[in-house]
Amino acid sequence: MRFTIAIDGPAAAGKGTISKAVAAHYGFAHLDTGLLYRAVGARTLDGTDPIAAAKGLTAEDLEADNLRTPEVAQAASKVAVIGEVRAALVDFQRAFARRAGGAVLDGRDIGTVICPNAEAKLFVTASAEVRAERRYLELVGKGTEIDRGTVLADVKERDARDMERAEAPLKPAADAVLIDTSDLAIADAIAAAVAAIDAVRPTE
Repeated sequence: MRFTIAIDGPAAAGKGTISKAVAAHYGFAHLDTGLLYRAVGARTLDGTDPIAAAKGLTAEDLEADNLRTPEVAQAASKVAVIGEVRAALVDFQRAFARRAGGAVLDGRDIGTVICPNAEAKLFVTASAEVRAERRYLELVGKGTEIDRGTVLADVKERDARDMERAEAPLKPAADAVLIDTSDLAIADAIAAAVAAIDAVRPTE
């Protein structure tokens, strides 16, 4: 069976947590496509040309320890606006999406560009303030010294870059189900996602 679930949304909206839970629920493979861009961004911080980094990306690059740092997140957002970088990563994502047994992909342009024919599409969002607080607590929990104002500014800057870029801007697909997690517990957000997917998934 081939069944693709596309889950898009801005940073810290909860799409990664929901995607992992959804993949586990259905027994599907999961790909955090943001990791591809984070890996490319991390390579550029070492001085590598972004297009060369995207074309030469390896599985080991996706396992680097620094992919969740604020610096790499910003670098990822910057390389994501480069058309040649996006093109280099498209085939990998599309091949993953159509793998046998089902697949869940989360990112920013899965339902609109990478998998416009995905059987299920979700757009997970939350207010900038809620997302910034989540990211702040995550960073502090990992020992990063940072203040809330800086995190909120970073979130808003990244939102603007992601939504206003010429190549594959962040936006919901026309047929995506919107899930706003601003006031939802994790379990409730996951339940909403599963309900939306079950509504379009063929019964076995």
